[in-house]
Amino acid sequence: MARPQTLVDVKVPMRDGVDLSADIFLPEERAPAPTVLIRTPYGNNTDLLIDKGRFLASKGYAAVIQDVRGRWDSDGTYYPVKNEADDGHDTVEWIAEQPWSTGKVGMAGGSYVGITQWTAAWRGSPHLACIVPRVAPCDFYDSPGYTQGAYQLGVLATWGSRTHGRTAQNIEYEDWKRVFRTLPVEQVTAAIGRDLEFWQDWIRHPHYDEYWEQLSNSVQWGNIIAPAYNMGGWFDLYSKATFDNWGEMRLHGGSDEARQSRLIMGPWPHGLSLSRVTGEVDFGEDSLFDLDGDELRWFDYWLKGEQNGIVSEPPLQLFIMGSNEWRGEHEWPLARTDWQTWYFHSRGAANSLNGDGGLSPEAPADEPADTYAYDPMAPVPTLGGNNCCSPHIVPWGPYDQQNIEMRQDVLCYTSDRLQSDMEVTGPIKVVLYAESDCTDTDWTAKLVDVHPDGRALSLCDGIVRARFREGKGTSSLIEPGQVYAYEIDLWVIGNVFRAGHRIRVEISSSNFPRFDRNLNTGAENNGLDDQWTVARQTVHHSKSHPSHIVLPVIPAD
Repeated sequence: MARPQTLVDVKVPMRDGVDLSADIFLPEERAPAPTVLIRTPYGNNTDLLIDKGRFLASKGYAAVIQDVRGRWDSDGTYYPVKNEADDGHDTVEWIAEQPWSTGKVGMAGGSYVGITQWTAAWRGSPHLACIVPRVAPCDFYDSPGYTQGAYQLGVLATWGSRTHGRTAQNIEYEDWKRVFRTLPVEQVTAAIGRDLEFWQDWIRHPHYDEYWEQLSNSVQWGNIIAPAYNMGGWFDLYSKATFDNWGEMRLHGGSDEARQSRLIMGPWPHGLSLSRVTGEVDFGEDSLFDLDGDELRWFDYWLKGEQNGIVSEPPLQLFIMGSNEWRGEHEWPLARTDWQTWYFHSRGAANSLNGDGGLSPEAPADEPADTYAYDPMAPVPTLGGNNCCSPHIVPWGPYDQQNIEMRQDVLCYTSDRLQSDMEVTGPIKVVLYAESDCTDTDWTAKLVDVHPDGRALSLCDGIVRARFREGKGTSSLIEPGQVYAYEIDLWVIGNVFRAGHRIRVEISSSNFPRFDRNLNTGAENNGLDDQWTVARQTVHHSKSHPSHIVLPVIPAD
């Protein structure tokens, strides 16, 4: 590999006079080159990014790897996302003026480094020719913020604490089980000695408002002209957002090029294609994908004009779990989807996996309701799922839920054994008819693949805060004892339930610490409350209140 020229700590001026630090890798041949920009809060002087810069330079690209505002060698004050649109745009424009640049810029990176791509793209620079956001959100309120009104405590506390200060902060010595239980939730970061302005702001904005709108792609689609190659994982906290970003770009992107965006979704957590094992499942060698190779093809097409066929391929590449195979698709949801309603059943005792809860396409008769008590001081613990970014603290991916399902506050609705394979690929939704004796509470749902040996592997899950049942922009308390219809978004999945397996839906009222605990008091802001009460919950499945899950079933060829 040819060794590039390296320029260290180059100061890039922003519109407000703040200088941001960048390390620049130039190809051995000194002719102007297309440029790949990576903007990170995690330090640009890491082995991984140095190797990335050298690799790109060896392929004929200039690579600019920049510390974002207020982090590491860059000046200014760090506040998540707030300055990334202007700073990213200003950096793209600066690159286009450099003698070593052709004026064409692409962007790369994952997680927050994906956010810096989307936000820069909002400004519509003609020099930003393409982006490759990996595991990036669509609407910062929905994820990682408030998922249907419930605060994503685990990721925001751990990730937020790591980015406290100018450099990386060690959080591994903390007793997180204790910290997560701090009340009010507003004091969680203070419990480990961090004074985070953005944490306070997040807690004090539980509704979708102007604060969150400025952190959202959802009001920017028409301004984005750079096509995006979206990369995500079924078990990432941005799995749904990855599809939202792709779908909106295909429909509403601000240029013909933007509407040629792509997506790949593998059986991965937040760290994409690093291992064939996610959670407790080995998805096989074919589950690994050369994402860097496809990223380079994307850059070669949009930045160098190489006709390598990448935009002629199916725009969706999906790994279907269970059958463990890749498949190209053209739309989402899939046009051939058979939307099936599977209803909850019981004789009034669906509590735990040893209960009598059933799941089938047959509509319920007038069956007795199921009841349980939800105690915020004894919440259902998180075990796997779409978590980030500390799997040793809050595990991610598919895990056997049998121990969780032994609890009396977890209702289990389980199908008969399937007589043939059944593919479920698409967005998942539970419609729950339920009542509480409190004025606010939470409802959770989880889709589980039950194997013949009894292992109950989680696939996807969701939560809704009762007061946010009508959407994220408004809230209203519930009347104790009144039945409401709650739509719980379980996000997305691509899975074949094999013959002999069973489909299970779990219903409860907590998933902690992935989400904060609803304290059931009806306080104006749950994150500022330190009082709690036990909620007595009732789940209905009758002719008039047919609780169910909607499964996107893909017919066999």
